[in-house]
Amino acid sequence: MAGDSIVGVLTSAVGPPLSIALAGYLLGRWRDVDVEPLSTVTVYLLLPALVFHSIVTTPVPASTVVSLVVAMVAFTGLLAVVAAVVASLAGESGVVLRAGAIAAAVPNTGNFGIPVATFAFGTVGRTTAVLFVLVQNVLMYTVGVYALSRGGTGTRLAALGRVLSLPLTYAVAAAGGVLALGAVPPTGGPVMRTIEMAGDASIPVFLVILGLQLADMRPASAVRRTLPMVGVKVLVAPVVGLAVALGVGLATDAAAPFVVLTAGPSGVVPLVLAIEFGTDTGDLSPADYVGTVVFLTVLGSLPVVTGLILLSRTGGLV
Repeated sequence: MAGDSIVGVLTSAVGPPLSIALAGYLLGRWRDVDVEPLSTVTVYLLLPALVFHSIVTTPVPASTVVSLVVAMVAFTGLLAVVAAVVASLAGESGVVLRAGAIAAAVPNTGNFGIPVATFAFGTVGRTTAVLFVLVQNVLMYTVGVYALSRGGTGTRLAALGRVLSLPLTYAVAAAGGVLALGAVPPTGGPVMRTIEMAGDASIPVFLVILGLQLADMRPASAVRRTLPMVGVKVLVAPVVGLAVALGVGLATDAAAPFVVLTAGPSGVVPLVLAIEFGTDTGDLSPADYVGTVVFLTVLGSLPVVTGLILLSRTGGLV
């Protein structure tokens, strides 16, 4: 097959989304673009449409969905523990250690993972990425906030309120409701076509946002200090992802995108939480630490993701 080569993977799966992200990056370097309104439209309108459409039309069996959710939670927990141990051995402590561990354990399954998985694996890849986004949001705004803020009661309640305020929560509820009632609108009808169009629009917008965010990032001066976390995210994460996929017994068509998603760069949400809830300590703030990890893992994960997609197409991954 034409796609069963590095050039084929780059042109068919990795290159198209990266080209859009690069356009966003160049735009951000050329003009001062406020990314917040664009992000708001995506989170509150386009992404919920993508989630709803992906759930009600998913080709993934219910048993595989359950296995995927278990695998996603297990992967996040295991990698967070590994990252925390590595960070401790590297001399980190306190909120910087916790922020670094979260950054390493949470891949960018949204504005990086959904487009790449869609281009590389089609509908199954998109559904897997959407599930990962849902699981991560629940974990990040509960366990993640708790860890970064040392777990005050008020903060726990605020985190729960944040989860309940996410439109994704209600998109999942709505999708579950229409599935339970057998009331899913016809796939080719105007309702589902409209929802599909809005959801599909989120994919290029995600990539533009990623490019704009990277254009606004400036790695902290202590790059060497963050290298242990970068190594965990780039090199250890896909190994843990593969081990979890095999341990849970994921079906091959779902296991391949799952492993590729675990190998993606660190997510931006941990950076947002580090800014919002992390207390500055020492000579390097949690936000600067996580921001540097995010920036470096974008560069380091690209060859790994490309190689894993190539392996999956030649039957050598799972």
